[in-house]
Amino acid sequence: MMGRKLPDRRLYGLHAAAAAWTNPERTCRALWLTGTAAGQFGPALAAARAAGLDRPAPEPVERAWIDKRVPAGAVHQGVLVEVEPLPPTGLDDLIRAAAVAPKALVLALDHVTDPHNVGAILRSAAAFGALGLVVTHRHTPEVTAALAKTASGAVDHVPIVRVTNLARALEDLGAAGFMRMGLAETGGEVLGTVALPDRICLVLGAEGDGLRQKTKATCDRLVRLPTGGPIGSLNVSNAAATALFEVRRQHGPVDPTVGR
Repeated sequence: MMGRKLPDRRLYGLHAAAAAWTNPERTCRALWLTGTAAGQFGPALAAARAAGLDRPAPEPVERAWIDKRVPAGAVHQGVLVEVEPLPPTGLDDLIRAAAVAPKALVLALDHVTDPHNVGAILRSAAAFGALGLVVTHRHTPEVTAALAKTASGAVDHVPIVRVTNLARALEDLGAAGFMRMGLAETGGEVLGTVALPDRICLVLGAEGDGLRQKTKATCDRLVRLPTGGPIGSLNVSNAAATALFEVRRQHGPVDPTVGR
């Protein structure tokens, strides 16, 4: 589409770069490290070697060299890696992964357009063991270096599934046994008082507008967080983390095999 930002092929920051470097599904073309970062990146270099991954030799550079190749003010921590985009994951792939998991948690975002929010949600999704993140092709940011930095490596652990029609994707998840639970301030039940089944899809909407009406109609239940006081709502990434915590509390400890 005209004007759409393409995914970045260079990622910066220790966590984002290390996750890409050690991900067998990633093709890495180059790695630039400052002297200080070389020692900090050592465990990732060793892990990739131990896994037999085909990786180029790191190139030592000065911090100023990286400064010129990342956005102004970017906190790159002396690390820059050039990569190929990850292979796409389809909704069928996610459903197949859920079919062999004793408990499954998926997130779906309805027109969340802020890359920092999406990155923060990905980070929480990885921390709480979500199988994947479902988003729409339109009205969702691409995986830029800034988003990957915010996600702190989670883009290489939580598959992003892009769909044309979110309501149809939610219908498919429902047919696969997922309870589709929309988070809305107008929800009739409070999350935490609802017993959750083994397969959950948490659906979150954009700040301000929230879930679209068609998305709400596709959800099995609408729930709200037990917020109150002078500010009754949370940023969507904070709301996601809170909801993920509650699902994990009921589902039990994170399965370490979950993720890419």
